[in-house]
Amino acid sequence: MRGVIQRVSHARVMIAGKVCGEIGAGIMLLAGFNHDDQDRDMTWMLDKVVNLRIFEDITGKMNLSLIDTAGDLLIVPQFTLLGDCHRGRRPSFSTAAPPEFAGKMFARFIKMAKNLPMKVASGVFQAEMMVELVNQGPVTILLDSKKPS
Repeated sequence: MRGVIQRVSHARVMIAGKVCGEIGAGIMLLAGFNHDDQDRDMTWMLDKVVNLRIFEDITGKMNLSLIDTAGDLLIVPQFTLLGDCHRGRRPSFSTAAPPEFAGKMFARFIKMAKNLPMKVASGVFQAEMMVELVNQGPVTILLDSKKPS
């Protein structure tokens, strides 16, 4: 599973001009699923997202997590995170999960996230979405459950 997290002061997702997910200060996670992802990949990702110390403490040092700050979480599905651009000029999505599998994984991932002690909002799988955010910092981190720590 791949993710891009951005520390935001606020973010929202709209479909056909209507807001379907919105948060205040917290993290927006763009989430993409590999064809071989399992529950352990999603558990790893959620643990990283909510515990990564990317929020500033009173001294200005990035030392606090999403849980520490009682921030919100917006999760947006984005299969293009699995694009491989090493060869040619068109990304290959050969490692991306097929839509049927990825849709089930995304639904399960949202269900897991909603058990967390924070506001969780989401985009809609396979929908054409408009994403608006104010990246605070800016802080943007790439995560991949398959890469060694």
